[in-house]
Amino acid sequence: MSRVYNFSAGPAVLPEEVLREVQQEMLDYQGSGQSVMEMSHRSKDFDAIIKEAEADLRELMAIPENYKVLFLQGGASLQFAMIPMNLMKNKVADYIVTGQWAKKAWQEAQKYGKAVKIASSEDQTFSYIPDCSDLPVDDDADYVYICQNNTIYGTAFKKLPNTKGKLLVSDISSCFLSGPMDVSKYGILYGGVQKNVGPAGMVIAIVREDLITDDVLEGTPTMMKYKTHADADSLYNTPNCWSIYVCGKVFKWLKQMGGLEVMKERNEKKAAVLYDFLDNSRMFKGTVRKEDRSLMNVPFVTGDKELDARFVKEAEAAGFINLKGHRSVGGMRASIYNAMPLEGVEKLAAFMKKFEEEN
Repeated sequence: MSRVYNFSAGPAVLPEEVLREVQQEMLDYQGSGQSVMEMSHRSKDFDAIIKEAEADLRELMAIPENYKVLFLQGGASLQFAMIPMNLMKNKVADYIVTGQWAKKAWQEAQKYGKAVKIASSEDQTFSYIPDCSDLPVDDDADYVYICQNNTIYGTAFKKLPNTKGKLLVSDISSCFLSGPMDVSKYGILYGGVQKNVGPAGMVIAIVREDLITDDVLEGTPTMMKYKTHADADSLYNTPNCWSIYVCGKVFKWLKQMGGLEVMKERNEKKAAVLYDFLDNSRMFKGTVRKEDRSLMNVPFVTGDKELDARFVKEAEAAGFINLKGHRSVGGMRASIYNAMPLEGVEKLAAFMKKFEEEN
């Protein structure tokens, strides 16, 4: 069985080199006589795995000393509650709603205080990023929240919002490690790893140290306090050892590739192949305002549901899988994360051209 081109939004494609390495170590991790899946999270071997993974991530993202890296469970969705529980001191937070996940985060935050939607692109099916240069940020807002890349709708913030001095919190799940970021501009940034970093079941949160305190909302469970995990170096309870291990391999792969500047160039090149085709196609159309297009998730439509369905079916038969758009928007979506090779995108564009000619 040859490998397909997997355009899934997540769980998503992983680098083949990483998968082969994991395969080689599956039964015997570096002479330990056991798999990482079987290893105690308190063992010497695993201690080295988690420490090295963190060190490599810090190096890749140039994470400042005063930020903690936390390997947490519950996926990005658990952060929708964890963030207000830990940060809502004044019981007010501002949300910029640019897609389904930002909307869910905003709805969840309403349980803990006043969550204010200060900007939204819902009026045009989240097909653009609103102007965030002069927002009505609340005087006593504890933070301003964004989802930096919207997986479902294919939009991305090219410029961070003007938070007027308030803390910025960002969900970076689908653009994680796709290019350099200035971590110091955020209070917290976090991402589910199953899109661009590793296997499902974990979220990595990068949290500024002064935000990690015991001063949390009353009733916050022990497991939902950043301090619990920061004090225990992400080993308060058994973490997702397997995901940490594979993410560590991906970090090494990214370093070998030349780091995040190189990944950004590669990702721009890949996205250009697809967007250039869409801009010149008579059949297929992109759904996002040009200046707000994501480099990671590319949604497109033919304008005819039956034709969309036929395209998805024929693409799958040709080895291009998971191109069906999210159930909330329909159409198609190609997620072209770091591990998707350029040739996969070029072949998809060629297949789309052929489909257009035949239909």
